[in-house]
Amino acid sequence: MSFSLQAIQDNFVPHKKEDFIYTYGTAGFRSIADVLDSVMYKVGILATLRSKKLGGATIGVMITASHNPEQDNGVKLVDPRGEMLEQSWEAYATKLANSKTPETLAQATEEIIASQKINVDQPANVIYGFDTRPSCPELVKNLESGLQASGAETKNYGLLTTPMLHYLVRCLNTAGTSDAYGEPTAEGYYHKLAEAYKTAVKGFTRLSTLHVDCANGVGAPKLREFLTHLSEDVISVDISNDQITTQGALNKNCGADYVKTNQRAPPNVKIQPGDRFCSFDGDADRIVYYYLGSDQTFRLLDGDKIAGLAAMFIMDLVNDAGIDSLKVGVVQTAYANGSSTNYLEKVLKIPVSCVSTGVKHLHHEAEKYDVGVYFEANGHGTVLFSPSALNTIKTTEAKTPAQNRALQQLAALTELINQTVGDAISDMLLVETILTNRQWSPEEWDQAYTDLPNRLAKVVVADRSVFTTTNAERQLVSPAGLQAEIDAIVAKYSQGRSFVRASGTEDAVRVYAEAATRAETDELTYKVAQAVYDRGGGVGARPLMS
Repeated sequence: MSFSLQAIQDNFVPHKKEDFIYTYGTAGFRSIADVLDSVMYKVGILATLRSKKLGGATIGVMITASHNPEQDNGVKLVDPRGEMLEQSWEAYATKLANSKTPETLAQATEEIIASQKINVDQPANVIYGFDTRPSCPELVKNLESGLQASGAETKNYGLLTTPMLHYLVRCLNTAGTSDAYGEPTAEGYYHKLAEAYKTAVKGFTRLSTLHVDCANGVGAPKLREFLTHLSEDVISVDISNDQITTQGALNKNCGADYVKTNQRAPPNVKIQPGDRFCSFDGDADRIVYYYLGSDQTFRLLDGDKIAGLAAMFIMDLVNDAGIDSLKVGVVQTAYANGSSTNYLEKVLKIPVSCVSTGVKHLHHEAEKYDVGVYFEANGHGTVLFSPSALNTIKTTEAKTPAQNRALQQLAALTELINQTVGDAISDMLLVETILTNRQWSPEEWDQAYTDLPNRLAKVVVADRSVFTTTNAERQLVSPAGLQAEIDAIVAKYSQGRSFVRASGTEDAVRVYAEAATRAETDELTYKVAQAVYDRGGGVGARPLMS
């Protein structure tokens, strides 16, 4: 298939809403589905150009809006090793998306070709998948139109979790090489994870049944398919919130975002002390765990808790394997609970880096370690093993049975963990591996440290752009003087910490605060939010607590 600017113009899909401004960010394009037809067409063109730029490497396109309500949808590109689209190309995506006529689209396309020195005769390869949203079929047609107009060779992988598409992209681009990632099929994904899990838990007593809330999303059918590769004596899983054909059910009062935000189990889930629960989000790239304490109190085990558990286990294995030359580190954002950072640095003696909010920032920083663990508090994260770490694990000769077992466990973890992106199924298996090896209940896991009480508030403002930050978004640069005022407020509270940052999606400012007690936290949050409102041009309602 050949590239043709004329075909791109002839098949142009017009904007449904002329004044809508599109922006490609960490989540790609995401909005109410009704305004995305034209965007899908242009993303098809961009994916083709990206593949041509990279010598015909396979590029992935995923249609999903993750934890957003069902009426929303979105699309994002996946680069050759399963990573997110290179940041410098986000501006190209935004420019294409906002081209409102065939002529301006052709002009924007030509500018990308010229600036990137793209050989348009280079064949392009693009694969794509989608989640369970009812808007997906129509949006897929528009994507396919853009891919066809721009001359890409394509493959539709159909209904997928987002992490499965990332996996497939990396497999296709590493096939036949020394670092081949796996078989580029859904079955290959299931088989790789299942075999690694069996190795990782071999010789240990199976835990009680794990209850999994799938947010009425694509994780439900995919988890069921995966579980056919493991017998009941290896893992027992009970799936709830699996109504993928029920209109309006997706992410409604369920899923990882609901549990994290509301600090409670989904209302249709019956949870008893001793039960072990986890929740996926709508596209199965986030996971949080939770349980009821013996006092009937809800306890959340979020991304911070998962990062601490993973880092502890990996450090122990590295030491037991006698390869403590490997540098293990953890990457967090400012939203990480202060107690988790203290536990990692003071108890586990593991270095911790703090970066700006957004998976792309965490992933990039994690690559600087031999073994980099990164999780956002919302439950999105993974573990990265550097090529040298993989080689060390593979080539180290064991001198004792204990060392041999640790090396086998580490090797199994490198296969079990989806290193391309956060993956709810893979991360679930990682947690289950560690709990099985330790024979821990959720309560025993939770005892590592106690979260400081924390709150999040939203302040609606006239112009979010006036709020600029530095130091991984932990300190305000402007408005002038506001950071000093916040520092003075924080200083009055035991273990107080607070930061504010502009929302990435609306004209609002997010205020995060934590302190030694719930009462102090609530008071600190309100006072900082009030300062933002008064000094930063707050509009409408007073600060909203969540």
